[in-house]
Amino acid sequence: MFQALIANLGKCKSFSELKQIHALVITFGLSHHDPISTKLLSFAAFSDTGNVDYAYRVFSRLPTPRVFNWNSIIRGYSNSKNPNKSISAFINMLRAGVFPDHLTYPFLVKTSARLLKPELGGAIHCHALKNGFELDKFINNSLIHMYASCHDIVYARRVFDELPMKNIVSWNAMLDGYAKCGDMALARQVFDWMPQRDVVSWSCLIDGYAKSGDYKEALAVFEGMRVWGPKANEVTMVSVLCACAHLGALHLGRLMHCYVMDNGLPMTLVLRTSLVDMYAKCGAIEEALDVFRGVSNCKSDVLLWNAMIGGLATHGLVKESLELFAEMQVVGIVPDEITYLCLLSACAHGGSVKEAWYFFECLGKHGMTPKSEHYACMVDVLARAGQVAEAYQFLCKMPMEPTASLLGALLNGCLIYGKSDLAEIVGRKLIELDPDHDGRYIGLSNVYAAVQQWNEARRMRESMERRGLKKSAGFSCVEMPGALHSFVAHDETHPNSEDIYTMLKFIVSQMKLDVHKDNQEYLLYEMKCS
Repeated sequence: MFQALIANLGKCKSFSELKQIHALVITFGLSHHDPISTKLLSFAAFSDTGNVDYAYRVFSRLPTPRVFNWNSIIRGYSNSKNPNKSISAFINMLRAGVFPDHLTYPFLVKTSARLLKPELGGAIHCHALKNGFELDKFINNSLIHMYASCHDIVYARRVFDELPMKNIVSWNAMLDGYAKCGDMALARQVFDWMPQRDVVSWSCLIDGYAKSGDYKEALAVFEGMRVWGPKANEVTMVSVLCACAHLGALHLGRLMHCYVMDNGLPMTLVLRTSLVDMYAKCGAIEEALDVFRGVSNCKSDVLLWNAMIGGLATHGLVKESLELFAEMQVVGIVPDEITYLCLLSACAHGGSVKEAWYFFECLGKHGMTPKSEHYACMVDVLARAGQVAEAYQFLCKMPMEPTASLLGALLNGCLIYGKSDLAEIVGRKLIELDPDHDGRYIGLSNVYAAVQQWNEARRMRESMERRGLKKSAGFSCVEMPGALHSFVAHDETHPNSEDIYTMLKFIVSQMKLDVHKDNQEYLLYEMKCS
């Protein structure tokens, strides 16, 4: 019977099966038998279908738990929704007189990282040092990750530099730390200095460039990976598809999709969602729908539905996005805060004020608290529909301070509908919120220019210059065919720049013929200042 129970625990695939086996263990009086109790504890604490609180109940019935039993509980709680409990378990472990080993501390450090509490991580670091674990690579690598996650990159680097022997995990932790903190220059330096690189190294660098907004460099690193590095995995491809999406590089995005299929990469939910998002942002909404409809086994996840609803909304397909939301409810998917954000965006694009109010009120009815993004979307809905005064009143009743994006949405509505008095109030508030952002001064200058208050418009430009700010040059990217062409205002480095500027002059001349005289003066003023 003992061997049969051990074998069944090894084959266990669900929590319900575990409870049945546990009942047999209790019936035969084997609860305190080490191999069986350890396997019960491990499955309940670590497996995807486990339950760490159940594991703790199993653990609490052990007469003399050993260090690996305590480690199982600490590890289980470090990965749970309530990681604080791992710290409580550690304190109880010390009170019980059990000495921690080299596997105890990494789980505690992980808890500190998840809680974003560097002071807690520092205390655990000190405890590990006092107990003679200063040279343990596993602990030190966890510390590098923890300090970097808590944005204490200086201390992360200190731990890294003091390591006498660094392995590839150490290098990857430091590289990922710099990338997470947005310092891509030092991240690249670490990458270049690495004695060896694996798929994690390349993926960290690509993801860092993508998240810092340097999408072209992310794709350039991926090309280098294809030539000199290992085969990409699904994590790499999520970052690559993100870069393609933000650049609008449809041809490259299709090639990346082919790379995924040709290399047999597991089509995880996150990867599928990234494909839907990429096709939608690149304008290929039908291909996005094809990917969405082709993943019936993953339709139970709200992330995939959000990506598709948001994609339809961005394309102005308001009716289709609302129909998809109705379908989502029919199949039993519970909407989250992002779902309602996508729906509000759809209402903004379609001018559907009544529906927007309904969705905004649904947030509260379903126990969700509207975030600043939801308020910004509602302001955008009202402003686009010409209800600028209502948008301002709504803004004033918000339970939080208005963000720059929220005020920006209202300012755009004021400009479109000629509400110059309110636009001036909003524009000045934007400058108060973000005095070092050139766009805030440009926005208010445009307000004055729109009503031909040229002296006020000029004063705004001068205020910007006195702060040492300059108007950021406009830029854009175009894919033709498969190659990305970047254009910056007044740049003449493109080989076809002469033809491009000839066409631009022609377009501007046609615009001058069509615009109203007042708007023409405003356009010429903007061109002069650019």
